Amino acid sequence: MRSRPGLPSRILLPLANPRTAADLVKIGAAVMEHGGWLTALGIVEVPEGMPLSEGATKARQARRLLQRVLEFAPDGVELRTKVRIGRRAAEGITEVAAEEEADLIIFGWAGKPGAPRSAGQSIFSTTIDEVVREAPCDICVVKQRGVREVGRILAPVRGGPHAELALRFADALGRYFDAEVAVQHVVRPDIGSTVRTQAERALAGFIKQHARGRTTPVLTEGVNVSQAILREAESADLVIMGATGSAAPPEPSSPDGALFGLLPEAIAHQARPTVIVVKTKEPLNRTTFERRAEQAETLEAADRAAEETRSIPARVDRWFAESNFQHQEFGDLHRLIQLKEKQGLTISVVLPTLNEAATIGDIVRQARRELMEKVPLVDELLVIDSASEDDTCDIATDAGARVVRHSEVLPRYGSYRGKGEALWKSLYETSGDLVVWSDTDITDWHPRFIYGTVGPMLTESRIG
Repeated sequence: MRSRPGLPSRILLPLANPRTAADLVKIGAAVMEHGGWLTALGIVEVPEGMPLSEGATKARQARRLLQRVLEFAPDGVELRTKVRIGRRAAEGITEVAAEEEADLIIFGWAGKPGAPRSAGQSIFSTTIDEVVREAPCDICVVKQRGVREVGRILAPVRGGPHAELALRFADALGRYFDAEVAVQHVVRPDIGSTVRTQAERALAGFIKQHARGRTTPVLTEGVNVSQAILREAESADLVIMGATGSAAPPEPSSPDGALFGLLPEAIAHQARPTVIVVKTKEPLNRTTFERRAEQAETLEAADRAAEETRSIPARVDRWFAESNFQHQEFGDLHRLIQLKEKQGLTISVVLPTLNEAATIGDIVRQARRELMEKVPLVDELLVIDSASEDDTCDIATDAGARVVRHSEVLPRYGSYRGKGEALWKSLYETSGDLVVWSDTDITDWHPRFIYGTVGPMLTESRIG
């Protein structure tokens, strides 16, 4: 296959009904590279078991019908005709496309509007579906509702090779019809001003790279992308968009196996004007878009930034929901001890004090009795004092705690007022794998303050 210019020069028009070919010829002429040609193709199917020569009569009839198509060719446009006899229409179309080294196949689709297709249901038609899967070139499917006076063309884009092809074609159609091309990109209303500015720059860059005619960027806010496009399409005379589905051949029974993507199919079904959906022959996958998202100032990068912005509140909400615990969940202290021993951990409890003579004695006694003597959950109990002027240190020592003054810990680094000083120096003084601090100015202190804090660290690996 030859390397192709920006626009196709050899375009194949398979025609089931030549009488409806005028719009397809007009579209083909509009997107065709100067000096190229169109080929109107008639297909004669001969059932298995019958010799292909039996199709000779029908082939003559098809050639006569195709002669009528020649009158649709605009001045200066070369339009050829060809008839292929074969067993299956799809097979004949792909064979001719390869023989002619076609750059583009344009199908007309008169499909009926209706509900979204179900699993296993043909998307456009059985023939089109088969050709799309096997095509040696780009594909264009036209949902025909008439192409007469075209003053405004809508090109919804998200980014990627399919969207690039759609914009190149929209630009060519705009210059052919002397029409404005509105290039639409839909963003959510909650993306914020920074991401919106990024999307605006990316859309402008996308247009500059792939269009040279009269274009207008349209950044639309909307939660429902399909509805946003359909609203904009109401003021358009023609809609052209790229496929959004994976290029990999889908399983026929899979409802997600959209050849063009569910969004373009929905727009083709529901939009008022003629809708053109295009698809490149190059296989695409998620990696294609991920690579583009790494490039600054692309639509893919702007979409990723918008998605990340939207997902932050959700991730934070989820984290809080999953990381909120109640002490009642950890009231089985024997289970906590089993988990501690299984993980080979030791636990230190630190009680920072500053003039807590009224409360420190009871807190130390409770901690020792409930968490060290009754059950060996806590391995070390330390009181770190910040120069109390009352009997705090003596009371804590008498109650059974080891007491240190933070001014005496690592004195070469100096000593400063405040609990931050006590907290970091207590890490030096303790030996436990897990260190838990607890306030000491509480009159109704309870051991749950300790095991309610230790519990998540022992039970949740993502936390501990």
